[in-house]
Amino acid sequence: MAVSPKIHPTTPAGLRRQFWLLHTLGWLGYGALHYLSALSYGKHWSYFVVSLASAAMGFVLTLGLRAAWKRFWGAPPGWLATAVAVGVLVVSTIWAVAYVEVATPYCLWLHPANECVMKAPWGYVGYIGSLLYVCLSWTGLYLGIKYYRQMRQQTEQTLRANATAHQAQLKMLRYQLNPHFLFNTLNAISTLVMERDTDTANQMVTSLSAFLRHSLDSDPMQRVTLKQELDALNLYLGIEKIRFAERLSLRSSIDEPAYRALVPSLILQPLIENTIKHAVAHRIEGGCIDVSARVEGDRLEITVADDGPGVVNLPADGGLPPGNGVGLANISERLRVLYGERSSFTIRNREQGGCEATIVLPYETGLVA
Repeated sequence: MAVSPKIHPTTPAGLRRQFWLLHTLGWLGYGALHYLSALSYGKHWSYFVVSLASAAMGFVLTLGLRAAWKRFWGAPPGWLATAVAVGVLVVSTIWAVAYVEVATPYCLWLHPANECVMKAPWGYVGYIGSLLYVCLSWTGLYLGIKYYRQMRQQTEQTLRANATAHQAQLKMLRYQLNPHFLFNTLNAISTLVMERDTDTANQMVTSLSAFLRHSLDSDPMQRVTLKQELDALNLYLGIEKIRFAERLSLRSSIDEPAYRALVPSLILQPLIENTIKHAVAHRIEGGCIDVSARVEGDRLEITVADDGPGVVNLPADGGLPPGNGVGLANISERLRVLYGERSSFTIRNREQGGCEATIVLPYETGLVA
């Protein structure tokens, strides 16, 4: 058996269906209230014919109003207000005359004593006034719903545009790391080749391939657990360990709940890269890098520290040092885009020597792979 396609309520077909449903139910409700009001004034039970006729007139005539409002939609407010005033008055007048022409003969048929006959032409004014109120109410509902739908559509379009821009910015920042890291690593491989250390260069190429495969396969819009981030970091450190051998050592202290915390992918790699560049590469004795993470309430705090010479001219407020390059600025911008004021990224010199970078994020958990 064929199944008819489902019509979404926000599509043109869905909006038309909603209009006809509301329009029909509204006028049926008007007819019912009109009939109950007539009964309360002592009208005969068969007066439902007049009530039904009045509702049918309203049903048809307001379709004309709908066509007019669609034509004037988007016009300046003054034009729209004038169109509403004229349109509602014309429709109310037509409706009042038609109603009298239907109701009077029927009432005379029920009551031959002529008590239903209008005594003066001014009686039309009363009918027009009451029907004017009905037409204005219908117009207010129609235009109000139409304005609401337009505002909601504009809001949804704005949100989609902001989300698209947000995603594009995050992807740009995330992919920015790959060429930056790739340039530094290829430069090191080139140096090894020039020094004819082909075995080490080959190992670096193999490790670089594994790291880039992981980097490119990961979705820049998806966060990962801290454990997954540390596993990716180990791939990167495998490359650097080949370059520096015993000159590079790493210590880690990770609280068990911190492993489940969700973090932006490859958020730590630029920190480690920067630390190696400034605290290990230029020192004959090399250096040690400490990575720690702990959970305090609803916050995750990640710290990367080294025992190097520290940073000269470091701002006292923990901001980025001058000339910080791509990596640190990338971290700061990614955190700002993802978390806004809920995150922080600070760098300071340690009293015992070296530098310490701290990232504070909201503590949100995921599954540990």
